[in-house]
Amino acid sequence: MLSEANPRNDALAQADPPAASTGDPAVADMIRFDRVVKRFGDHTVLDQLDFQLRRGERVTLIGPSGSGKTTILRLLMTLERVTEGTIHVDGQPFSHMPGARGKLVPANEKYLREHRRRIGMVFQQFNLFPNMKVLENVTEAPVHVLGLSRDEAAERGRELLDLVGLADKCDAHPTQLSGGQQQRVAIARALAMRPDILLLDEVTSALDPELVAGVLDVLRDIAHSTDITMLCVTHEMGFARDVSDRVMMFDHGHVLEAGPPDQLFESPEHTRTREFLSAVL
Repeated sequence: MLSEANPRNDALAQADPPAASTGDPAVADMIRFDRVVKRFGDHTVLDQLDFQLRRGERVTLIGPSGSGKTTILRLLMTLERVTEGTIHVDGQPFSHMPGARGKLVPANEKYLREHRRRIGMVFQQFNLFPNMKVLENVTEAPVHVLGLSRDEAAERGRELLDLVGLADKCDAHPTQLSGGQQQRVAIARALAMRPDILLLDEVTSALDPELVAGVLDVLRDIAHSTDITMLCVTHEMGFARDVSDRVMMFDHGHVLEAGPPDQLFESPEHTRTREFLSAVL
């Protein structure tokens, strides 16, 4: 577990910065959804969604299951495509790319693959490679995607495993770890790609209750010690309140209200927000 007194916090603050921005530095938004619609058949999950995150901002989405929160993350990971509207990342088109005469057209796989390198995601399930050791799980993508040498990737991987409290587990296999340890490996793996944006999708939902605190402590340290833009979906209201610059209440494909954590949790304006918070707090 990390703490403010732990010297690993200093290492985290000094860790390699994200890849250089390729967008317009005058653009304040790191993520922007413009009238995004996502349908699955006849079911509309996101309905004309306008949604922004500033550079370095930490935003948490709360709301009932099935409201569309995870779909936002899946669109940013290019696991789904928008039905209508556009997504921009760091001032550049993300869901679309420039076509003939400068008109935006749906992005092809090559364009998506290049641009999604700047985004890391930690899923509900750990998705570690069971046949690889812990260090190999962390280093595989930097070698094959970022082009790092094996030695450089291994050095970086050991630093990150130390940051998440697993320096002694480099040679273990995932099946030898607890669920909380596996999730911390998944966090180190995401950070190894030096992302500008970190997406967190209910990262504690698959953990036993006694393992949740350790994972959340790691994420708190990352939130407070780096300038990575973070977008989190969680039902852990205490975590949302502690790490977020803004909390957004999401329901039926819409943001019902948003504001600083203290404001939204203590004085919600929308009836649906008050109902939801009374059920989960």
